[in-house]
Amino acid sequence: MQKILEYFKIDENLSSDDCKKLVLIEFNNTRNICKSKNIVFNYGSGKRKSEEQKKYEMLEEWLDKLNIYEKHLNILGERNSYSKTDKDATFMRLKDDHMKNGQLKPAYNIQCATNGGYIVDIEGFSNPTDVRTLTPFMDKLLKKYDTKINRIVADSGYESEENYLYLREKKINPFIKPLNYEVKKTRKYRNDISRKENMTYCKAEEHYLCHNNKKLKFEKIIYRKNKYGFKSESKVYLCNDCLNCTYSSDCIDMKNKTGLKRIYVSERFEELRKESEKNIITEEGITERLNRSIQAEGVFSYIKSRMQYLRFKHRGMEKVVSEIKLLSVAINIRKLSSKIKADKLGFVRYKEII
Repeated sequence: MQKILEYFKIDENLSSDDCKKLVLIEFNNTRNICKSKNIVFNYGSGKRKSEEQKKYEMLEEWLDKLNIYEKHLNILGERNSYSKTDKDATFMRLKDDHMKNGQLKPAYNIQCATNGGYIVDIEGFSNPTDVRTLTPFMDKLLKKYDTKINRIVADSGYESEENYLYLREKKINPFIKPLNYEVKKTRKYRNDISRKENMTYCKAEEHYLCHNNKKLKFEKIIYRKNKYGFKSESKVYLCNDCLNCTYSSDCIDMKNKTGLKRIYVSERFEELRKESEKNIITEEGITERLNRSIQAEGVFSYIKSRMQYLRFKHRGMEKVVSEIKLLSVAINIRKLSSKIKADKLGFVRYKEII
């Protein structure tokens, strides 16, 4: 790509489509020149190629490489890697060696939904992060169960503003642990004067007071769009009196060249996060999280440890999903059989022992 930009004397980065158009136009012009001059191409050792032939072959090579590059991008989609032996699989960091070190291997992200101890649905995704799987998985669940789903219990890996808004739109109550839920309990977090959570907010005058009682006044609103197209809004607060502050070294990041403290506040996200955090700290929320750990995580523990099922036998998303669903049916039948024998067919709900 860099050689193409240098050839056309372009400094800015171009998309692969724009770059391909430029090369294609130049290639067609060169081909027409070769035809008009009746240039005969020479091949083999000891034969001198004309400048037109060299240019033609160079542009032809660039076009071939751009076509291959475009093909790879189409296979990748939203991912950043894929396996050549299984194009639906993505390289993910797995802890499966004897030293428990992370290793990049082609894998699938399996998402499991449970209720009452049974697997109600299970799906596979190529995206290595859980946060991008919640929306498509919930869409499939809602088609099957519709109004029967009124809440979702998930760990912090599923938290995002986009997911919170999706659940609010579908009228599903979120029981999602915030990403900062555990770290907020630490002394280091509570004593960190650089965090907005440890500053005093004055709603009437719309400013924050830092550790040195200096005001961080509202500056502007900024909008950010992620690579998936989701648009978020944040308010920026700025303190103009930081240069001679005795706490600036603890409050301002060393990479900040301005020497002034700025904080970014996404009010919508903070509101949604507080709503979910409020849910999980109730007695009901604690019970829900306990049951999620036992039921959802227990499925994967049983498959890997008890069944010693550590590797898929097939390749391709469709076959892998069929394989994991067959396993799920077997697990559900086994659980039902055990309950019939124990005469315990009621709804299972574990509670915390105090």
